Amino acid sequence: MQKLAICKRSTSSTAKMRSKMNDFRAFESSIHSLMAASSIPGVSLATVENGEVKVMPMGVAELDAMRPVVETTVFDAASLSKPVTAYIALQLVDSGAIELDQPLSRIVPKGVPPQLASSPITVRHVLTHTSGLPNLRSKEPLRTYFPPGSWFSYSSVGFTYLQMALEAVTTESLEALAKRLVFDPLEMQSSSFQWHERFNEDYATPHEDEKPLEKHRPAAAQASYSLQTTAGDYAKFIGAVLDGTSLTEATRRQWLAPAVRVPREDAIHLADSAPETERDVGWGLGWGFETTDGTFFQWGKMDGVRAFAMGNPHTQSAIVLLTNSNRGLRLMEAAAKAVLPGHHPAFSWLQASVTE
Repeated sequence: MQKLAICKRSTSSTAKMRSKMNDFRAFESSIHSLMAASSIPGVSLATVENGEVKVMPMGVAELDAMRPVVETTVFDAASLSKPVTAYIALQLVDSGAIELDQPLSRIVPKGVPPQLASSPITVRHVLTHTSGLPNLRSKEPLRTYFPPGSWFSYSSVGFTYLQMALEAVTTESLEALAKRLVFDPLEMQSSSFQWHERFNEDYATPHEDEKPLEKHRPAAAQASYSLQTTAGDYAKFIGAVLDGTSLTEATRRQWLAPAVRVPREDAIHLADSAPETERDVGWGLGWGFETTDGTFFQWGKMDGVRAFAMGNPHTQSAIVLLTNSNRGLRLMEAAAKAVLPGHHPAFSWLQASVTE
């Protein structure tokens, strides 16, 4: 009887494995079809399920050279840099080096425009995108467009300000902080906020409408966009997010909880009055959130590059999507179905608020 019971469990387990493999093959086939339909040259997709990482490289790293994408191919992560910076900041909060609600102007008063220095922008404001700062620098003097903390308006500039503060309180560069607090502990051996010669061996070339662009090679770390990484490396980072690695329980709870709702069908709202907001999409200390089930996400966008990450701490599952095409976000919904089935209000918000 004992032998029969073992046999039954083994058969059931084998059937489940076969079913999952068939589902995964169908999913991989659908991604290939979508890539072909949108003329997306290359993709590196990683899934995380209960600590297990799988990487699926597809397509080519450069159309002209027809170099295939492999697991070690390094991509621009664009704004997927921001959650890594948030992770660094929160570890420094836990260590007492900086406070979430400490005005950054008290840390970096030099080299900051007077109007900005007088604004009480904090770490919390930057991570929740409620600083009042614009998304990108322009020819106009840098200023806040609404009182910090009032509402959400996506700001890459805010992360530059935060970087200045983190480097000031630690006397370390962002790259050194990332290496000490993220890359080395998580064994992200192909990741850096700045370009290294070793990346020349295997990198993804950006493409805009199927035309190769010059590869971005950041000489210095930029908190909001300069991360160079592989899908497998970033999946290791996502695994740490799901586990709460290196954070106190109190900080982990704050990190994985929405704090403010985002504007309806828009990521940037610099008007002088509060926006209408999305019912089911919000933002927390470095991540966007689907407020119904706690699924977190972040997208990335640069010339010829699109990236996306999404995870759920309750199911301990996530996906990472890195692409070398301006059309790459067309794959995000299909990619999520691999491990995160169900309705995702984040997709409709992103489709309305992020241009291709």
